[in-house]
Amino acid sequence: MSMDETAKLGLPLVQPAQAQKHVTVNEALTRLDGLCQLVLASRGVMVPPNAPEEGEAYAVPVGAVNAWDGQDGAVALFVNGGWTFVAPRAGWRAWIEDEGVAAVHDGVSWVAGALSVSENGAALAFRSIEVEHAVSAGATSVVAGAIPARAIVFGVSGVVTEAIGGASAWSLGNDAGSADRFGSGIGTGVGAWVKGELGAPTTYYGATDLLLKAEGGDFTGGRVRLAVHYAQIGVPRV
Repeated sequence: MSMDETAKLGLPLVQPAQAQKHVTVNEALTRLDGLCQLVLASRGVMVPPNAPEEGEAYAVPVGAVNAWDGQDGAVALFVNGGWTFVAPRAGWRAWIEDEGVAAVHDGVSWVAGALSVSENGAALAFRSIEVEHAVSAGATSVVAGAIPARAIVFGVSGVVTEAIGGASAWSLGNDAGSADRFGSGIGTGVGAWVKGELGAPTTYYGATDLLLKAEGGDFTGGRVRLAVHYAQIGVPRV
């Protein structure tokens, strides 16, 4: 272990007979403030932002440039007007802000939604993704590709955010043959909701549409917010 910094977070240590000890202490506290309850603004930004906020953090992707050049895989933390870099360790957890998902570091990279991760990065991950959908006029309204490929789906939930016109109710499914797989008789007013739990998880091997089907008349408009709840399995690294 270095006598200059701590082993896990790289916090600077006050040295014997050191002048201006407050500088070292403040640096350590600032870094701790940024890394504790870690929130990563993104893990896909290649160029450092022009005007980051104090304490803002990013996971540096491979090939990042400018001030992040050569820092692949590090956590970039903006403190005191500049970037400082910390190497994450296996087991660290973070919230990835632009993806809206928690992630676990497996010692090599961040794995989004991971419930468990093998020694070579094969993860069992759980995700919930939202889509805002404008209901199109007609008997049905398709939400294209709402279910990701190779998703093991547990259910779909949703809420009406703008009153649905024309129909007295609606059903939610994923194709013409199972138009009510996730619910039927769903209300059309703002706040009407659906929680469509499947009796058994279902795997969709390709990206799959969701289907809204009108009941008691054709759709004339409206908006819904839908969420797909699913798991995915990962492949171990070579």
